[in-house]
Amino acid sequence: MIWRFIRLFVAWSTIIVSPLAMAQPAGALGDDFIYRIQQGDTLIELATLYTRNNANWTTLQRHNTIADPQRLIIGSELRIPFAVIPEIPAQTTAIHVSGQADVDGSPLRVGMPVNEGSTVTTATDGFVTLQLSDGTKLTLPRGSATQLERLRQFEGAALTDSVLRVQRGEIDSHVAPAGQGVGRFEIRTPVAVMGVRGTRFRVQTSGQSAHSEVLDGRVRIQPQTAQRPSGQPVAVAAGYGAAIGADGKLNVQPLLPAPQLGEPHRAGSGLWTAPVTPVPGAVAYLVQVSRDAEGLELTSSERFDTADIRFSARRPGTHYATVRAIDAAGLSGRDAYVAFEGANALLSGSGQPILLSDGGVVVLTDY
Repeated sequence: MIWRFIRLFVAWSTIIVSPLAMAQPAGALGDDFIYRIQQGDTLIELATLYTRNNANWTTLQRHNTIADPQRLIIGSELRIPFAVIPEIPAQTTAIHVSGQADVDGSPLRVGMPVNEGSTVTTATDGFVTLQLSDGTKLTLPRGSATQLERLRQFEGAALTDSVLRVQRGEIDSHVAPAGQGVGRFEIRTPVAVMGVRGTRFRVQTSGQSAHSEVLDGRVRIQPQTAQRPSGQPVAVAAGYGAAIGADGKLNVQPLLPAPQLGEPHRAGSGLWTAPVTPVPGAVAYLVQVSRDAEGLELTSSERFDTADIRFSARRPGTHYATVRAIDAAGLSGRDAYVAFEGANALLSGSGQPILLSDGGVVVLTDY
């Protein structure tokens, strides 16, 4: 009888429906997981799915101050305490390693699992991409150190509960790319906590400041300093970035547009270049080279003070150069991509590249 009663919640509601509101799991807010109500949802079904106990529907009603359980509104946010969501350990794997990278002081290799609590560091020539159990990919460029503070998965749903602490450097996250929604995905720095409500954003920290650039979805940023342990959260939408100072103050502004790139051509000594139309407001340009079109499997990263850029790849085959403009606040803008061919490898009689002891290849330099 109770089950039938709860199933009538939405059917008896007066509802305003928005296509954008009919979302999936929508991240976290503090100690709560956020779920946006969709047509046909009931508290009993949601309690069963996420807490594994249908009796918790009353907990959800009280926690969300739902006076009339017959009037669930499509698009409204339902808060589910993490304390009642059972979780299991989640698997994280290194799917790309270039140069020197370590996990807890030991060399990191492709295919290695990375456990909760571990710290991944990249040297000045190191680049790493990790993949979480829900398909989320995390790229750590050179000179970075990130602790995987929490790596869990909901027991009843294919959602992860992940908390990363960036000690230095940068992290580029592509969250839940299959579109299944977000459980909890937070990146913490010494001055702010960034909670993703979308799909892709970047975070950089120097210890005294932090920058975050939102490429898709939106991110909730909460300043957090010794003087202000919990500042007012600010929602940052796609196409905007936030610079957070040591005092916890946020400066939110639009990201610079992607540079316009011309056709790449060789510049001698194994290097490539491409014409770049200067971006108004840019003070520098960042050029990253990757093995994949998404720009996640990085092999190099270099900053240029002008639009006269250079890039290369040590290995043969097609590579991708990502170019982004940097503004005076230190925020990186949208990406432009260009494909180019890697090094001309010296081939053996069998047609295979001749390898070096470090795994690289012997190349023929272009002049």
